[in-house]
Amino acid sequence: MTPRQARHRYAAATTLAAVAFLTPLTTGCDAVDKALDCGRLAVEISNDVDNLQDAVTGAAVDPTEADKVFDALDKDIDKVGDRTDNTDVGKALDHLRNAVDNVQKSVDSGNRPDLTPVKNATAELSKVCTS
Repeated sequence: MTPRQARHRYAAATTLAAVAFLTPLTTGCDAVDKALDCGRLAVEISNDVDNLQDAVTGAAVDPTEADKVFDALDKDIDKVGDRTDNTDVGKALDHLRNAVDNVQKSVDSGNRPDLTPVKNATAELSKVCTS
């Protein structure tokens, strides 16, 4: 695990712990479950983005690895969308889908993709899941 991945996972875990601690103080049980579920899935997506970073770095060597990560991201994005009806989460998911699609187009055309929009969209999703 690279230091960047360790910091990213630590930040995601800290955010999830804060949600678990603070949410019961302000909401009912159903809202807590939804927030925790959204937070857990946001952590999974963050891990997928880390894997995507690794995969696109080696995409010229093994493009099938990048395809596996894109599939995992699509599934995790769908999971979040299926489990919430929150408008802000929906917008964050739309931004994330568009960013992932653009990265996939870059990889498919043999270009080195810019992952900044994917990282920004992931951060946006984490933020709306915890607010």
